[in-house]
Amino acid sequence: MEFIALEWLGKPVWMWTGFIAIVLALLAFDLGVLNRENKEMGIQQSLLLSVFYIGFAILYGGGIWWAYEAGVITTSDGSHAGMAYFTGFFIEKALSIDNVFVISLIFGYFAIPRKYQYRALVWGIIAVIVLRGLMIAVGAALVQNYGWVLYFFGAFLIATGIKMLVVPESDPDVSKNPVVRFLNKRMRVTKELHGQKFFVREVDEKTGKLVRAATPLFVALVVINIADLIFAVDSVPAIFAITTDTFIVYTANIMAILGLRALYFALAAMVHRFEYLKYALAMVLVFIGLKIFWNSLVGKMDPAISLGVTLALILGGVLFSLWKTRGETREEKIQPG
Repeated sequence: MEFIALEWLGKPVWMWTGFIAIVLALLAFDLGVLNRENKEMGIQQSLLLSVFYIGFAILYGGGIWWAYEAGVITTSDGSHAGMAYFTGFFIEKALSIDNVFVISLIFGYFAIPRKYQYRALVWGIIAVIVLRGLMIAVGAALVQNYGWVLYFFGAFLIATGIKMLVVPESDPDVSKNPVVRFLNKRMRVTKELHGQKFFVREVDEKTGKLVRAATPLFVALVVINIADLIFAVDSVPAIFAITTDTFIVYTANIMAILGLRALYFALAAMVHRFEYLKYALAMVLVFIGLKIFWNSLVGKMDPAISLGVTLALILGGVLFSLWKTRGETREEKIQPG
């Protein structure tokens, strides 16, 4: 009982263990029940599962809101825990749509069948939970010990947002990815898939002995997780610009990511419909970055305004994109000229 009452990173241990237990339970349900067999996930199942994850994340956020209002929990920086959670959650969710496009390109390059994609993505979440946790822990330590880092985050977000607005976007070439090149040089990789396996034993053509080799599915998994870390370079500073409370930053981040894997199968086929969302996201990043300097020079911005502006920009970007791309197909979008 004494251990449960201890605090870690500003929150009681029971809050951290409770959240991790929830995440592990969701992953176990996902892998052990919903996807025990390798099968292609349809759009309807993907949407239903996505609604479940989003609904669960909103319900969890509602619990945080209630706990803050009831005085059960406080934040390290005095921000409203509920508003900070939802602002961070919606930003991360919107930013992850670009991630879906990159994931689709990676799976396409390695020719991974859809029936193996979902299990690989869910296993990828386990790595993301750890890696995002490390990034957030480092960010929290920097902010706590060097307050000026927040201004660096703000300037970085503003610069990133402006770059997204003015620099034309191009499709990444997976074949030139340094991670792919490194793994192909340093590891033995099979030419063919072996079902859902990440590693297999095969006969070495030179020695005739059985050797351990990675499969293209494992290489795809590694590249996807590296891509997620790159996207986190934008999203993690954005949430720290909203609140420096480590628990809120981490839970909002992970809750948004959990549902992304399910949403992927619905969005992958229509990601071209969100072409103009990037401009809205760019404005969100600029707004969040400016908010840091506003809080310092003018006074703390009302968190309700921050949440309202963020939601308005994201929703406006989604609706405008769907309206502008109505009737377009993915094939039409990728045709030259």
